[in-house]
Amino acid sequence: MKILKEFKDFITRGNLIDLAVAFIIAGAFATVVGGLVSFLIMPLVAAIFGQPSFQGLTFTLNEAAIPYGQFITVLVNFLLVAAAVFFFIVKPYNMWRARRAEAETAAPEAAPEPSEEVLLLRQIRDQLTITNR
Repeated sequence: MKILKEFKDFITRGNLIDLAVAFIIAGAFATVVGGLVSFLIMPLVAAIFGQPSFQGLTFTLNEAAIPYGQFITVLVNFLLVAAAVFFFIVKPYNMWRARRAEAETAAPEAAPEPSEEVLLLRQIRDQLTITNR
């Protein structure tokens, strides 16, 4: 029974739940980015450069057809997804973080002057620590 309790503790541990949620969100996000590339960026590439698919490119080696065009298509899709993630997520996030850090360091708020009572209590504290040594 101890092993079942350990397994239950493992399954319900917070970081495992967080990881599962992150995995599900990442899958949904991959669908969004894939849609961005498939439905927005690839049609733009097709409008500018012509047909964006290289699926039909092959060469024959000892009577075996090698579809290198499929690899080129996958590579182009990967580069477009990476560019979309960089320009639409990473770059704006880094700019936001830099602006936030700049705002935090640019105008540090001055601590208000302590009241006379606080100053007096600090003096008493300091005197007590000196006499207790």
